Amino acid sequence: MRVGLLGLGRIGAFHAATLAAHPLVEELVVADPVRTSPHGRPGDPFTCDALVIATPTGTHAELLRTAMERGIPAFCEKPVAATVEETRALARLAAKKGAHVQIGFQRRFDPGFAAAARALRAGELGELHRLHLITADPAPPSAEYVATSGGIFRDCHIHDFDLVRWITGREVATVYATGANLGPAGFFAAAGDVDTSAALLTLDDGTLATLQGSRYNGAGYDVRMELAGSKATHAVGLGPRAPISGFDGPPWPDFVSRFADAYTLEIDAFLRGSTSQCTIEDALAALYVAEAAELSRRERRPVEITEITEVS
Repeated sequence: MRVGLLGLGRIGAFHAATLAAHPLVEELVVADPVRTSPHGRPGDPFTCDALVIATPTGTHAELLRTAMERGIPAFCEKPVAATVEETRALARLAAKKGAHVQIGFQRRFDPGFAAAARALRAGELGELHRLHLITADPAPPSAEYVATSGGIFRDCHIHDFDLVRWITGREVATVYATGANLGPAGFFAAAGDVDTSAALLTLDDGTLATLQGSRYNGAGYDVRMELAGSKATHAVGLGPRAPISGFDGPPWPDFVSRFADAYTLEIDAFLRGSTSQCTIEDALAALYVAEAAELSRRERRPVEITEITEVS
C-alpha cells in the first residue's frame, strides 16, 4: 500500500523509518514544512491508502477530520484534539463514517505492559486490589511546548490514564490530584502547570490506583507500573535499564528509545487493520480523566468524572 506521513519531528522521523521498512508499505509519501527525511518521497499524503499523523498537537483535529471525510484510514498521535468538545465531535464523525482510526497510545503495545494485562485477565494475580504508575521525564520540554501542552495531566499522564482503563477494563470514577513546582525553571508555574505530580484514582469497582510523575527525574526516563492482586504482584519497568540505583544497565534516556518496540508494533497493528487499536472513544475517556485531574489540582478537591462528562 501507499502510506502518507505528516510530520517529521522526533516521533515522525521514527515512524518514517518504521514505515519505510515495513513489508506492507510499497511507497511512503512524506510531508513536513520544515524537515526532510531520507525515507520516502515528498508529496501529498492525502492521495495515499493510509495516513500517519505526527504533526504538532494543534493540527491533529483538522488533519484527522480531513482523513475521515476522505475515507482514508488514519493513525494519529495523541491527543486527538485540544478540547473535550472537539474530541467528542471527532468521535461522532468516526462513528458516522465507520472510520478506521487508531490513536497513538503506544504503551498498550509495549511487551511489558501487554504481559501485565494478559496476566491480570488470565487470573494469575487474583482479584486486583491496587495499581501504581510512574511517568518521569529526565528533563523538561521547552517553555514554548509547556505553554501549549495543556498541563502535565493532559500531556504526560494521559498515557497512564489510558493504561488504567485498558489494563483493568474498568472506568475511573473519581480523581484526587495535586502537584508542585520543585525544579529550577519557572516556566511551568508561569503556564499554570506543575513539574511534579501525584493523583489517586478510584475506579468504578472501588479499586484504587495511584500515580506520580516528574519533569525533572535526573536519573533517566522512568516509566513503571505495579499491579497488586490477591494472589500475586506484577511489576513493569524494573528491567536492567530502569533509572534506579542497584540496576546495572545504562538508564533509558528518553521515551523514543524506551518504547521503540511499542512504536513499531502499534504501526504494524494499524497497517494490518488490527482490532486491538486505541479508538477516539478510548482517547476521549482518558481525556476525561486528565480534565478531572487538572480540575482537582486547581481546586484542591476530589472530582467525579461525571462532573466532566455531564458538562461536556
